[in-house]
Amino acid sequence: MYHARHVVVFLARAVIVGLAVAFLLVWWKPELLRALPPPNAMPGGSNAALAAMPAPPPLSLGQAQRKAAPLPSFADAVARAAPAVVNIYTARVVTERAQTAPLDQLLGDYWPSYRRRIERSLGSGVIIDDRGTIITNQHVIAGADSIRVQLADGRIAEATVIGQDPDTDLAVLHLSLAHLPTMPLGRSDTLRVGDIVLAIGNPYGLSQTVTQGIVSATGRGQLGLATFENFIQTDAAINLGNSGGALIDARGDLVGINTAVLNRASGGPEGIGFAIPVNLVRGVTEQILTKGYVVRGWLGFMPEDVSPEQSAQLRLGEGGGVTVINILIKSPAYAAGVRPGDMITGINGEPVKSAQDLVSRIAALKPGTRVELDGRHGRDPFKLALTVTERPTREAAAD
Repeated sequence: MYHARHVVVFLARAVIVGLAVAFLLVWWKPELLRALPPPNAMPGGSNAALAAMPAPPPLSLGQAQRKAAPLPSFADAVARAAPAVVNIYTARVVTERAQTAPLDQLLGDYWPSYRRRIERSLGSGVIIDDRGTIITNQHVIAGADSIRVQLADGRIAEATVIGQDPDTDLAVLHLSLAHLPTMPLGRSDTLRVGDIVLAIGNPYGLSQTVTQGIVSATGRGQLGLATFENFIQTDAAINLGNSGGALIDARGDLVGINTAVLNRASGGPEGIGFAIPVNLVRGVTEQILTKGYVVRGWLGFMPEDVSPEQSAQLRLGEGGGVTVINILIKSPAYAAGVRPGDMITGINGEPVKSAQDLVSRIAALKPGTRVELDGRHGRDPFKLALTVTERPTREAAAD
């Protein structure tokens, strides 16, 4: 027992002395510690244990494809379209009457004073060809004294107005710059509800911004935004400054021009925006570039929708109809015998669904085309043949 106790004490002292010596050596020459191999590299270490373990099974073809497949992204579509979307800044001088003091109004003998201020607004536009043709909304540049365009690459230049079409809220501008990016034009007649779309514009002056949504509906009309309405409805965020910007599909092709957003008095986002279909944009642009304005068919009367109660009372049936509420004396309709209060139920044998439907169908006809109107004068049916003439511009109508 005595000898065992001495052996334990001896071993303990040896261990303590060895640790002390090792500490002194490491403190004196720390490079000795870095020179030692890691434990798992030594024979019998963890490397040897890992080598003895079976290798994991190889990935299947489907797993490898999923692992290598890139994440879904619309970056390529944006890169293709975004360079051709521009920011538009307009300014116009507004003259307004200055407010007078109450004492001056009581005296009654004073000179009214006026003041001038610069009213600025912002919007977006799309370059559609390398000649510098830009499409935007007419309300973006209406009444502007100066129009400044900023490209995505930072270049800034003044733009000139080629033509405007308030009936569709479209305007065509020209930009005199070289090496311009252009937007590829797609087709709006192939859009389906649920298709993914992206809106690119200049909301709130934040410079170019992209939002994503889907096509919520097509063929939207009777919104009171323009004379001819056939909007694409989308839930892609469209805000102040997006007007005139691009609505593109997942490939980066232009399918519409953003024009309006439904925003109630609360001011909160409704998720309902509207864009002018690119097929309509293409036709309006071509006519403005060739003629300076858009040529449309015209008969010279103003229709109004019939309420369901009136339709039932007049027994119009499912075909519907519209009421003539105003007519110009010097017009094809008046010359043919149409009068205020008459009902128009069909054109060229097809029923009339609404006032918007009738106006759009007549406007699509070329001047000189013969049409046939079905209707009623009181309860007496009539069928009239008319020749479509060219719709007068707003300037000519005002004269």
